[in-house]
Amino acid sequence: MQIAAEVVLGVSPMEGEDSVFIDLYTKDPAESTGSGGEGKGAAAGKASSAFKFDPSFLIDPSCIKIGSVLGEGRGAIVYEGLYQSKPVAVKIIRPPKTKYVSLDRQEKFHREVSMLSKVKHDNIVKFVGACFEPSMIILTELLRGGNLQKYLWERRPGTPDLKCSISFAMDVCRAMEYLHANGIIHRDLKPANLLLTEDLNMIKVADFGHAREEISGAMTSEAGTYRWMAPELFSTEPVPKGSKKEYDHKADVYSFSIVLWELIINQTPFSGRTNIIVAYAAANKIRPELDYIPQDLIPLLESCWADDPKIRPEFMEITSHLSNYHKQLCAAELEPPAVNVPESEPQESNVKEEEPPRVHAIDKSEKKKKVKRRKKCRSSFFFFCCRPVAVQE
Repeated sequence: MQIAAEVVLGVSPMEGEDSVFIDLYTKDPAESTGSGGEGKGAAAGKASSAFKFDPSFLIDPSCIKIGSVLGEGRGAIVYEGLYQSKPVAVKIIRPPKTKYVSLDRQEKFHREVSMLSKVKHDNIVKFVGACFEPSMIILTELLRGGNLQKYLWERRPGTPDLKCSISFAMDVCRAMEYLHANGIIHRDLKPANLLLTEDLNMIKVADFGHAREEISGAMTSEAGTYRWMAPELFSTEPVPKGSKKEYDHKADVYSFSIVLWELIINQTPFSGRTNIIVAYAAANKIRPELDYIPQDLIPLLESCWADDPKIRPEFMEITSHLSNYHKQLCAAELEPPAVNVPESEPQESNVKEEEPPRVHAIDKSEKKKKVKRRKKCRSSFFFFCCRPVAVQE
């Protein structure tokens, strides 16, 4: 297991743990009285003093133990860890190749910590604390379900249950609705930055490395990841690094539309194309195919990834639409399936029509005898009634 060399000074396996955790030691060898130590130590001190963190979320790095790698990006590595014996995710900002940490990277780190310390929502990863020395470190709650990208890849070529996908999408919507209400743009919404709880029932938005407070006017362009980036954030022509463009929180709505498409289709958007080609396609109003999207969701997707940001809905509206659709899916499951009986020629029924009771031969003879007796009685009675009666004078 590779660990950032400048923060690891000793190995300390923990008894009774499945993973091997490594201690982070606070003392920087460069701060020693020996030659060559003064420069780096002084630089780190000046850099840390430039940013005043709220003491309530400053952590003691000597209490951190790190284990296996959870994720790795261009600017940071995330490890499973322990802080004061509690499970955490440890994000260590990668040191640049140059000797000192650039001011730009320090500002980005400070902004991320500032954003995370402000937000509190059930669908946003919980912030634990941060420190600047010996390395820039951010601690958050540990979500053992992994990220959404891994979750989807493990289910290919199949797709997740549609009801589950819509539920995940609503989790993201609620988090984004909260961020936008508090004037924060995420700017890097994608499956790799959406984490699942251990029971795989809930999603939380993570990684605020590109997040910033929304301002009117120009902001840094090309912030995020091309495949999910809104077209207004980049240009089809080369632009200087750090150039700015005017855009707003609706850039997150576009990114969400691509995530929603992935949740339903479980394919990589614009698969097989490079990031630059994807950006060029998006700028030219080319969007992923809608062939296998449910008809009720097509208008929503088309409005969310509209080229004009003003047409895109707010997350409150998206949440409402998805909630109603989710209720329809649940109701459809409860309804008994309709049985289609094909039309065919009438067939003889297995149930015989009720027949009159059969009369046996012996019953017939008895019946005839009774009839004769009744006739004889009637004739005798008639004869008796009609014969002349002698009248005595």
